[in-house]
Amino acid sequence: MLKTRQRLGKYRILGRIASGPLADVYRAQDTIQKIKVALKIPKADDDTGHAEFLHEVQVATKLCHPNILSVMNASYIDEKFVIAMELGQESLADRIERRISTTRALDLAGQALASMAHAHEHKIIHCDIKPENFILFPNNQLKLADFGFAKLSLRTLKASGSGTIDYISPEQAMGRPKFQSDVFSLGLVIYRLLSGRLPEWPFEWPLKGHEKLASRVRPELIEVLKKAIQIDPRQRYRDAVQMQAAFGKAQTHVRKQKRAKQKNPARAGTSWRQLQWREFQRHFKSALDTRHHCRGCEGPVSESMQCCPWCGFDKPSRGSESRMPSSCPRCERGVKNDWDYCAWCYGPGFVEESARTYPDKRYTAHCESERCRGPLMPFMRYCPWCRKKVRKAWKLKGSRHSCKSCHWGIAREFWNYCAWCREPVSREPIRRE
Repeated sequence: MLKTRQRLGKYRILGRIASGPLADVYRAQDTIQKIKVALKIPKADDDTGHAEFLHEVQVATKLCHPNILSVMNASYIDEKFVIAMELGQESLADRIERRISTTRALDLAGQALASMAHAHEHKIIHCDIKPENFILFPNNQLKLADFGFAKLSLRTLKASGSGTIDYISPEQAMGRPKFQSDVFSLGLVIYRLLSGRLPEWPFEWPLKGHEKLASRVRPELIEVLKKAIQIDPRQRYRDAVQMQAAFGKAQTHVRKQKRAKQKNPARAGTSWRQLQWREFQRHFKSALDTRHHCRGCEGPVSESMQCCPWCGFDKPSRGSESRMPSSCPRCERGVKNDWDYCAWCYGPGFVEESARTYPDKRYTAHCESERCRGPLMPFMRYCPWCRKKVRKAWKLKGSRHSCKSCHWGIAREFWNYCAWCREPVSREPIRRE
C-alpha cells in the first residue's frame, strides 16, 4: 500500500480512496499539470492481471461522453501499471446511503442511462453495472467507470460470468452477457436509487420497496423499471438506447401532467431546518470552518468533527474536498505536508517530504509537551508533531456552553449531539436581543 506524500513518477499520493481485491485507488496530485487525479493500481503481479486493466484502458479510450469517466493516462511507473483518471467526489453507492430528493434521483438515473446508451451504441457491453462504478462529480454530474469486464458485441459472444452478484442478470451469470444484461443491472440500480431497496431473486412484483417507489414516481416510470428487470431477456428493452427513449418519454408525460395540475403553483418556502442551519452558520461558520455537508442529513459540518451535531452520523464530512494539501489514508481528513501524524485519528503512515515547515493562520495553541510545543489548530485531538493526545478542552468561540461528557465547546442552542463525542445535547431556545 502506498503512503501519503509518497512520490510515484510525477504523482504525489494524497490518500487512499478505495481498496478492492484487484486494485487500489488513490487520490493524487499531478505535480506537472497541477491537478488532482485518481490513480488505479492493480494488485496482480502477473501478466494476466495487467492484461485485464490494459483492456479496461483500451475500451474506455474508445468512448468519449460527458457521463463516462475518461482515462487521462496509463503507463508503467516504478514497475507498477498506473491508470490516471478524473477524480470525482464519491461513488453513487455512497450517495445512495443518504437522503436524496426525487428530482435529483431521476436526474442521476437519466445520466446513468445516457452513459450506458453511449456504450451500447459503440457495441460495448459493460458487464459490471453497479452503484460503485458510477462516480459523482461537482454539479451533480455522474460518470460511468470501470470497463474492466466490458465485452465487444460480436455475432458469437463467449464470456465468463464476471460481474457483481447482486446486480448480475441470470444469463450473464451463466456466461452469456447481452445488451439486455446491462439493461437488467441498470434497472436494479435505478430501482434502488428511487426506492432505497435492492430487489432480490426471484424478482416477482411487487418487489421490496415498491410502496416507497410508488409514492415518489408516476406509474409510467415504474413500468419502465418493471420491463427492465424481467427474468427473460427477450421481454426487456433491446439495449440501453431503447430504455433511455422509454425513460425520457415517461418523464415527458409526467411533466405534462404536472403542468396541467399546477394552475396556481404555491411558492416554495424554506424549511425550519434550513433556517436553523443558516442561523448557525451566521454565528459559528468562521470559528468551526463548517464548509462541508453531512453525509447523512446534509447539515453544515467541519472535517474536525467526529460526528454530525444534527443527526449523529459518524465521520460526517468523509470524502469531502479538504483545504489541506494531503489527506490521512486512515480517516481521509486533511493533513499538512509537514505533519508527522494525523491530528484527528492518531493515524501514522506519512512519508517525510522535506524538513520545511509551513506556517498557518489556523494555528492558535501549542502542544502541552515541553519537548514538543508544536503549534495546534482548534479541535485537534492529537499533536501532529509528537502524537500526544490533547488533554485541554477546546472552547468554541462565541459560545459559553461545553459538553457535559468531554467538556469541549458546543453550540448548545443549535446542536442535537456533541460533535466531538456524540453525547446528546439538551437544546435551549435561541435568545434574541
